[in-house]
Amino acid sequence: MELLKNSPALLIPTVDDNRLTLVAQDLDIGYNSTPIITDIHLHLSWGQTIALVGMNGSGKSTLLKTIAGLIPPLGGTIAVFQAAPGKLPHRIGYLSQFHTANSILPLQVIDIVSMGRYPWRGLLGKFTSEDHDIIHAALEIMGMSEFAHQPLQTLSGGQQQRVFIAQVLAQQADLYLLDEPTANLDLAGKELFLQALEGEKKRGAATVVATHDIREAAECDWVMLLAQQVIAFGSPQQTLTPENLLKTFGITMVQQGECMQLAVVPCEHKHC
Repeated sequence: MELLKNSPALLIPTVDDNRLTLVAQDLDIGYNSTPIITDIHLHLSWGQTIALVGMNGSGKSTLLKTIAGLIPPLGGTIAVFQAAPGKLPHRIGYLSQFHTANSILPLQVIDIVSMGRYPWRGLLGKFTSEDHDIIHAALEIMGMSEFAHQPLQTLSGGQQQRVFIAQVLAQQADLYLLDEPTANLDLAGKELFLQALEGEKKRGAATVVATHDIREAAECDWVMLLAQQVIAFGSPQQTLTPENLLKTFGITMVQQGECMQLAVVPCEHKHC
């Protein structure tokens, strides 16, 4: 085991199975020594997807930031490609909920997407023809090629979200950490995103995605339900049960003819 820098009590587990991209055991996460969620156990292999599902404040973003190495874990063990979080930034594509580039600089769409290549080339590195091909392919995947030379500020919120997804896709990472990626997307944008995610999965990339969308989560390999604690972790069939959804959201699934529909139900559980 390797000692994590600046955290003498935290050890990085040595993973023998090189198919695993992410392993966490007894992981505690939070801010300023105050835990939000404790005792997290999860694992993710190449080409697999985990959906983090929960309400605002449930800990989804905090877990993503911990995996990305943006905030330190508070306890337990975590390994990303058998290294401490943040040690291999070129292999991890992180999409935050909040983007500041559109309000700070008058950048064109292609400038934003090109930033996805910075982890590989550096801020001042020279792009190759392969880099340019990857950038234009990412724009095309998200249906934004015709807007390549348009100022980002002139686009709608949904179009801007497509641009930031294209930026992450341009990195061609081995692990994607996506925080509410379908926020502001219309149906067409969501479909393009899901197709892109499927393409990255076939390439072998793994994904951890935070979402409120239960139907979106049901398409993933694994689901983790969060409500400032781990309500459930397993396959969609195992986790997306009426009882677990009630504990997580105060909603459940009810049968309406041949379809399952969401319904709000009064909840007596303390975690609702």
